[in-house]
Amino acid sequence: MSDNIWGYQPTTGYTAGIDLIGYKVEATDGGIGKVDKHSDDVGSSYLVVDTGVWIFGKHVLLPAGTVQSVDQNERKIYVALTKDEIKDSPEFDKDKHVGDAGYHEQVGSYYQTRRSI
Repeated sequence: MSDNIWGYQPTTGYTAGIDLIGYKVEATDGGIGKVDKHSDDVGSSYLVVDTGVWIFGKHVLLPAGTVQSVDQNERKIYVALTKDEIKDSPEFDKDKHVGDAGYHEQVGSYYQTRRSI
């Protein structure tokens, strides 16, 4: 995972400005959903993933630093997290959490404690 949890690493293959909406997201142990929203703002890049029926339609926010690679041909994003780590993450609510610095900090802390970065 990245030293900067909120930034894409150059080795991921991500190019700023590419629309990732609809890309499938793959955890280390299988698929978890699709990208519903994303941001590539410097120092605050993230993916919002709709997990669909896998965990009852929960949306989760994944910091860009959790991304291992982006396969533009296959339209897939691989993250350095297990399904359980994602399932247990703080739920994202677009009506409450957009622009909420406290939520942003909570999510960053959660993922930083899951992996040594």
